[in-house]
Amino acid sequence: MLIVLAGTIGAGKSSLAAALGDYLGTEVFYEAVDNNPVLDLYYQDPKKYAFLLQIFFLNKRFKSIKEAYQADNNILDRSIFEDELFLKLNYKNGNVTKTELEIYQELLANMLEELEGMPKKAPDLLVYIDVSFEKMLERIGKRGRHFEQIDGNPDLYEYYLQVHGEYPTWYDAYEVSPKMKIDGNSLDFVQNPDDLATVLQMVDDKLKELELR
Repeated sequence: MLIVLAGTIGAGKSSLAAALGDYLGTEVFYEAVDNNPVLDLYYQDPKKYAFLLQIFFLNKRFKSIKEAYQADNNILDRSIFEDELFLKLNYKNGNVTKTELEIYQELLANMLEELEGMPKKAPDLLVYIDVSFEKMLERIGKRGRHFEQIDGNPDLYEYYLQVHGEYPTWYDAYEVSPKMKIDGNSLDFVQNPDDLATVLQMVDDKLKELELR
């Protein structure tokens, strides 16, 4: 069983992934953020570092999903299937060129073809965490990564607004695996243990519906 989480920045993916890992007794593969040598640079100068950052993430996520596919049960707190969303957004904002976009898309297609030969061709379930823009900003503020804060970089507000606006369309178009949506506003699984228990049960029920439990 392979579960992938999705959602905008600050949606609570890592928190839910950790809780699901404990609940299901399985390994969790986390997004490379704290040991990412490019992420801070990107927030300082997106035009210079956008393409490099997305190649870094693509490489790490490809490695993670290959490792996860080869094991019995695993959870990814963000997967390769969301990557193109961010590069296309940077293309819209003029941070990457058309040539860079095309090179990236060709590389991504080649990687996804490689996954076709793995023991598991797709995730068993995608869990999408839907949060409001206000909740997104609140969570970003609470986790305290200095380069993510809008106080020191007002341009980030508009970028976060763009990212948040892209996700509903991305989720609606996602067809790689079965999927489910969690309302991260009404169910505060990060702070409220009762809400977390509700979300874990919802995922468990979905897994049983898919005959994975």
